[in-house]
Amino acid sequence: MLENYFPVLLFILVGLVFGLVPMVLGRLVGPHRPDDQKLSAYECGFEAFEDARMKFDVRYYLIAILFILFDLEIAFLFPWATVFRELIAAGAVAWFVFAAVMTFLVVLVVGYIVEWKNGALDWE
Repeated sequence: MLENYFPVLLFILVGLVFGLVPMVLGRLVGPHRPDDQKLSAYECGFEAFEDARMKFDVRYYLIAILFILFDLEIAFLFPWATVFRELIAAGAVAWFVFAAVMTFLVVLVVGYIVEWKNGALDWE
């Protein structure tokens, strides 16, 4: 019974070896000469001059959420596009699937137009 788990254990051990051995070798073999410049906080090439708890503009979050939303919706089209030829060969179900995807695209385009008209995509 336990011999069934041997490949899993071997996979974990090989993964640990490939992950830990380069780090240990780099620490042992590589030069280690820290100075003030290397140990200083790095943020975009200059020292931070504001509080870390400053407020961000909501537009950053809005654009990020809209990007994720539309990106994921477009990603749903790839599986459909890969099997569409097979769906055409299936016959009557192809029109139903085609209509469902076109409805999905219409909702996607309407959502995009609404966001555009509301000014969510404008950056001032």
